[in-house]
Amino acid sequence: MNRLNKIKEIRHSLSQNQLSIGSWMQIPNSSVAEVMGQAGYDWVAVDMEHGAIDAHQLPDLFRALELGGTLPLARLAQGEVKDCKQALDAGAGGVIVPMIESATQLIRVRDNCRWPPGGSRGVGFSRANLFGKHFEAYSDEAQAPLLVGMIEHIRAVENLKDILQVDGLDAILIGPYDLSASMGLTAKFETDAFINVMERIRTLCSEYNIPCGVHVVMPDTSVLEQRVNEGYRFIAHSIDSVFLRVSAEKPK
Repeated sequence: MNRLNKIKEIRHSLSQNQLSIGSWMQIPNSSVAEVMGQAGYDWVAVDMEHGAIDAHQLPDLFRALELGGTLPLARLAQGEVKDCKQALDAGAGGVIVPMIESATQLIRVRDNCRWPPGGSRGVGFSRANLFGKHFEAYSDEAQAPLLVGMIEHIRAVENLKDILQVDGLDAILIGPYDLSASMGLTAKFETDAFINVMERIRTLCSEYNIPCGVHVVMPDTSVLEQRVNEGYRFIAHSIDSVFLRVSAEKPK
């Protein structure tokens, strides 16, 4: 799979207000990744924050996802230099950054992800450029991997105007559980206060022309359809472990 072309396809779709649906992986198994990669998603994010996944497992997971033409992304643990370098060198086409609360924080992660002159990430041979064979071609990708900031705290909403103006930001992804928890309303998604915050995020994203996304954690197609109708355009649909748990329930 040509990662750069896939990145461009997703960016183009988002620029045209078209839908990009991906999913999430927490199970560190290449067979699971192969199934997820051939499930029809635009991208699948390998979860380095909550998943029991080590950096050395990333190349095999990414390869398996790529077999199905799905762009591998990494949901970083934090966004430190090491996090960014290991994920992108292993072949992630971009990063999803958790707990973004300020523009300064997002800029720092963006720069950690980009080769000079666009950023400060170390340049080297790695799986991402087939250990130097595709070094020149990869240089373009390394200047601007996909960058998605997660809005997971009410403080982020207070600073959202500044966050949305960060150059190179491709999309916002709301983490509803953490966001609701930061409001003292953990998983109370039907409360007026939470609904109003979600609407404010969507409104600001529209104002600044940044695609707004959300993680639909439970594999409920009615909720997915609702989020699409509400205007979300970068949507993470459930998690491999949740798909398994739900489908593995003993029939009643």
